[in-house]
Amino acid sequence: MSNSAAPLLITTGEPAGIGPEITLILAANGQLNNTVAIGDIQLLNQRAALLGLQLDVVEAAPGSEEVSSPGRLVVWPAALREPALPGVLNPANAGYVLETLQIAVDACQQGHAAAMVTAPLHKGVIIEGGFPNFTGHTEWLRDACGVDEVVMLLATDQALHAQSSHWQGSGDLRVALVTTHLPLREVADAVTYDKITRVSRLLAADLKRQFGIVTPRIAVCGLNPHAGEDGHLGHEELDVIIPALKALRAEGLDVQGPFPADTLFTPRHLVGIDAVLAMYHDQGLAVLKYAGFGQAANITLGLPLVRTSVDHGTALSLAGRGIADPNSLGVALALAKQIAARRANASIAL
Repeated sequence: MSNSAAPLLITTGEPAGIGPEITLILAANGQLNNTVAIGDIQLLNQRAALLGLQLDVVEAAPGSEEVSSPGRLVVWPAALREPALPGVLNPANAGYVLETLQIAVDACQQGHAAAMVTAPLHKGVIIEGGFPNFTGHTEWLRDACGVDEVVMLLATDQALHAQSSHWQGSGDLRVALVTTHLPLREVADAVTYDKITRVSRLLAADLKRQFGIVTPRIAVCGLNPHAGEDGHLGHEELDVIIPALKALRAEGLDVQGPFPADTLFTPRHLVGIDAVLAMYHDQGLAVLKYAGFGQAANITLGLPLVRTSVDHGTALSLAGRGIADPNSLGVALALAKQIAARRANASIAL
């Protein structure tokens, strides 16, 4: 259970990537009030010195009430397994990255933190570091929290602050995914009646709970080109998606479609829509990132805690150069604060 008065936590992510430095940049800019980072103290001090940031990095015990303030970053420590250099991946530090996540989950569940915000990690190096079943933050958090289903939702900054369906333009998007980190070859088999209905119910429930949308309206993509064109370009729409949406509408959910994805993602088709449900990762997120890359956040729906994240990866080629853009992390922090407060208020109302 989260406590909205408690600090927000930032896990600093892959130590060779830009996660540590975008955290430090926001701290140096005075944007991390009532926030605590989780990471290696020596790494953060070294990276701050490399970037020439005027910032005090101080250690505090996990669960303590000490929080960051302008020019001061408070850190709950986790120890690197081996020293980390900007841009140089090291599988030995895979366990360190997962440790930072576990510290954050434990703190949120114990009421010591209002929410967790994650900087990017590198899936490949975690797999190489001895965790062969790792597929990403979303699935790891599902298992760590002991829930059966979670949904990945990305939203642009403008859409994050809109509690109505009056979209203003192509930069306003909320996109959820039926499947997440799967090879494309496996997607069709994973798009099942049960999966669509579970994800849709969870998406509708958390649009109400976390975004304050009273009656969510969801537009659903087809899987195939032209949404299957009446079975001539694939049967998943006829056999799976349409029956699932019919059942959901009978339950009272406002789910529309399936629509061809190549035309759904245009402003006039999004009028009156609160979120788009895409069948697979790149179907939805390629469009969203074109519309608002660097100004969007990732939200995991269905967790007993609040988790948001950046909309980008580790950017190894930018690490240590002082040119990484911290805006998405700032958006993710603002969203985490907003959702934590809304969930706390809803609990009080109950």
